[in-house]
Amino acid sequence: MRVLYRNKSEQHELKVYDTKRLYEEQGHFRVLEFSNEAVQGAMDLDQPARIVLEYPRAMVHLMEHNASSYESVYIIGHGIGTLPSYLSGKQVKVAELDEEVVEISRTFFGYEGDQVSVGDGRELLQQERSGAYDYIIVDAFTSEGTPKQLISISFFEIVKMKLSAEGMVIMNVFGRAGNDRLVNAIHTTLCELFEYTRSFALPVETEDEQQNRILVASDQPIAFQARHMAGFVEQELGEGYVIQD
Repeated sequence: MRVLYRNKSEQHELKVYDTKRLYEEQGHFRVLEFSNEAVQGAMDLDQPARIVLEYPRAMVHLMEHNASSYESVYIIGHGIGTLPSYLSGKQVKVAELDEEVVEISRTFFGYEGDQVSVGDGRELLQQERSGAYDYIIVDAFTSEGTPKQLISISFFEIVKMKLSAEGMVIMNVFGRAGNDRLVNAIHTTLCELFEYTRSFALPVETEDEQQNRILVASDQPIAFQARHMAGFVEQELGEGYVIQD
């Protein structure tokens, strides 16, 4: 590992490094890491346009499979700019709380987009017009996980208002493998407002591990093809509580 940058911003402990091994893959990678060694973005330096991490690949499949003609996407959480770069031909807006993360994406990962607004994603989304977006993606993290203001029923009411009638919200969340109380609660809260929901997870070996999940909600049926979900498999979640602000 060769560390290129290390700093503590107002929001995160930040580290950028190059490595020849990422998870089980050999290659030449550049990684953005937040607190607790949490990988927030990774670039294949030999193939910069390739989406390296599984969860954005699965998200892209869900978007393209459910509404191939979609045009408008709102993203909360910028990271290295993987999804905004891939969606550069669409109408995309991004909200990122940490200005330093945006600067890192440009300096170390070559991000060239100009559609990023620095600020609280919930507040910025609330300023958008109703029905403006085909997809809203929530991919924001602190050292404690997904910010609480982005998983409450009042936040999801804002999300639903800003989605088109056939729109969909897609969330990247982490929780303990198996029956995670908070993940169950996020899913239950989504069920209060949306007709259809689905949950997907990357398999892990033990229930003590943190598990990467994708939660999806819409008022239209949600379709997917398992072979294009980058290893994510559908799972049933337990009953949870409704999250209030």
